[in-house]
Amino acid sequence: MLSKSQIKLIKSLSQKKFRNTHGLFVVEGIKGVREFLNSDFELFSIYSTGERFKVQKDLLNLIDERELKKISSLKTPQKALAVFKIPESKEIELGGIIVALDGVRDPGNLGTIIRLCDWFGIETLICSKDTADCYNPKVVQASMGSLTRVNIKYLDLKEFLVGQTEIPVLGTRLEGENVYNSILPNPAIVVLGNEANGISEEIGSLLDGKITIPQFGKVQETESLNVATATAIILSEFRRNSTTEK
Repeated sequence: MLSKSQIKLIKSLSQKKFRNTHGLFVVEGIKGVREFLNSDFELFSIYSTGERFKVQKDLLNLIDERELKKISSLKTPQKALAVFKIPESKEIELGGIIVALDGVRDPGNLGTIIRLCDWFGIETLICSKDTADCYNPKVVQASMGSLTRVNIKYLDLKEFLVGQTEIPVLGTRLEGENVYNSILPNPAIVVLGNEANGISEEIGSLLDGKITIPQFGKVQETESLNVATATAIILSEFRRNSTTEK
């Protein structure tokens, strides 16, 4: 039986300020929970309607579907919910392809980008401080377990780019060079911007190069691509057509 304090704690974790206060976040669904259990993330507690996970007995709480609905953020709860501890962020290792996000606010977009980084073997994702929180339940859900395999670092993006001079910085801009005709560097830092405004002028002034995904439609009235869709295309091109610096 769930206690009022358990319900209150878990429900509060939908808000960033309480995630930061308690150092905890929520993972929902059997597959997602297993992904995190098989990673370096430290378990705080599990609530399940029947699935018996191989964890310490005092961390496993068997509940019914009615109780699961009380703590789930999903319209259709997925049989298991776990609370994990937020780990200390790791230091950035410069090298290879690094993705940097400048003010990406939508949790679904961020979760998808994390999943894309995992798919394309991008180990480091840098986020500006105004980018959505990677431990937001919607981000965790959209990332489909990839959060366990991508090192995510929140920092002052301008300060970071000014401070590092080793790796070329490329950004997606409408006036950029056609990505399909470009020889792309590796290593590189690839910057993608806010859903509505793109890369800020402040960050744009620090770019070493600009790339764009051209439109092929006859009318060409589409304003822009979704940032997660753009990330998929850009990373695919980097993996297909990049040169490794010796």
